[in-house]
Amino acid sequence: MATENQSKNRNQSRREARPDDGFDQVIIDIARVTRVMAGGKRMRFRACVVVGDKKGKVGSSVAKGADVTMAVNKAVTKAKKNLVNVSIINETIPHQIRSKYGAAKILLKPAPKGSGVIAGGAARSVLELAGVSNVVAKILGSKNKINNVRATILALSKLKKVESRQGGKSQEVKKFKVDQDIKK
Repeated sequence: MATENQSKNRNQSRREARPDDGFDQVIIDIARVTRVMAGGKRMRFRACVVVGDKKGKVGSSVAKGADVTMAVNKAVTKAKKNLVNVSIINETIPHQIRSKYGAAKILLKPAPKGSGVIAGGAARSVLELAGVSNVVAKILGSKNKINNVRATILALSKLKKVESRQGGKSQEVKKFKVDQDIKK
């Protein structure tokens, strides 16, 4: 009997002492889903959530629950398990990229410093949570929010990684800085 109480106290202290993990979350979509059963209709809620640390990690997930908070919590825990590392150079992406998920297509382009995030809908939330501060994005094809989020994350995961070669800086980074200086 005493061991059960001790284990409960230990579990409670772990939950309370858990530090903030530094991830921000944005709810993209909440939908009420009804399933027809023999005894009537069964209602559940579906939540699409994007999580990110604004330092190059972002993830998304969709989950269902009996109520909205349960669905959101399940989606957040699933999204934290499906994080993607994003390659960021000078607060933007290293190169232009197109991506497709289902019928949703997205085009991402690097932008000069001070441009901000020029994107609409779900792509804007993903890019802001990823930590990309200067980028131009265009959603092509579908208006489905969930597929647009997945297409954006797929595009960010396909970005080429910049490796350091000479003195901690790569040739691509130097070239990119020179291009930006010329534009000024």
